[in-house]
Amino acid sequence: QVQLVQSGGGLVQPGGSLRLSCAASGIIFSINPMGWYRQAPGKERELVASISIGSTKYADSVKGRFTISRDNAKKTVYLQMDSLKVEDTAVYYCKVMGMDAWGKGTLVTVSS
Repeated sequence: QVQLVQSGGGLVQPGGSLRLSCAASGIIFSINPMGWYRQAPGKERELVASISIGSTKYADSVKGRFTISRDNAKKTVYLQMDSLKVEDTAVYYCKVMGMDAWGKGTLVTVSS
């Protein structure tokens, strides 16, 4: 059974930084692409960033500000979010790409 346990998130001022973490179990973590999605109030869930062996991809809206990374020894994927904007406010979810396996979500609020 796949489990994804998220941590991080919270309230931050515009221009600030946060790091999200997602610890996985029940899968061979090192071979699975991982992704971070977000869903803002009243909007559809969107893919923010993904990481596979040797490559990363980002939504245009976060390029240059967010960084996805992984530690295969810790079976954890991270999302470093810098230069946060009000429009980044959303619930963020980690996911095993190609599987219906999601974290429970963590709220990120960017507000002054």
